[in-house]
Amino acid sequence: MNSIHLLGAALRPANSLKALAVSLALVPGMSLADNRRVAIDALIDGLHQDAHEGNFQTYFERYAPDAIFLGTDKSERWTIDQFKVYAEPAFEDGHGWTYSVKERNWEGEGNTRWFDEVLLNEKLGHCRGTGVVELIDGEWKIAHYALTMLVPNDIAAEVGAQTQRADGIYQK
Repeated sequence: MNSIHLLGAALRPANSLKALAVSLALVPGMSLADNRRVAIDALIDGLHQDAHEGNFQTYFERYAPDAIFLGTDKSERWTIDQFKVYAEPAFEDGHGWTYSVKERNWEGEGNTRWFDEVLLNEKLGHCRGTGVVELIDGEWKIAHYALTMLVPNDIAAEVGAQTQRADGIYQK
């Protein structure tokens, strides 16, 4: 059957009604998925905006009560309460820190999703944020967030040597 016949068959009233019925049946599922994606993106975008504006309370309301935050230093593994203590001085002046989102990728289904994002910071350059979000009592919350610095391969050995010196690790 050539394309003209296929087009004609698709445009027949019975086939058009079937196509419309299938399309309408798919809309609620797509809408729920789209709504979840919008809500989760808003959570993470809001996190970065709250940090930029120094909104301490709303920033930390985005995290689950038992969340973990991993910072760029090897010593920075904090419960959310420990992270609050660290962050409070940075937020006191009404400006926490600024990371601009350059790219974000999502995975997972259901009530747990995970993501990675490339960020840009004036002081640190490109960084990567990775995290896990969970739907808790009908609201998306950040359960885990890790911030790492991205090091271009052509300077990785140099950065590694600096890290070893800072950590007091023996170098050849």
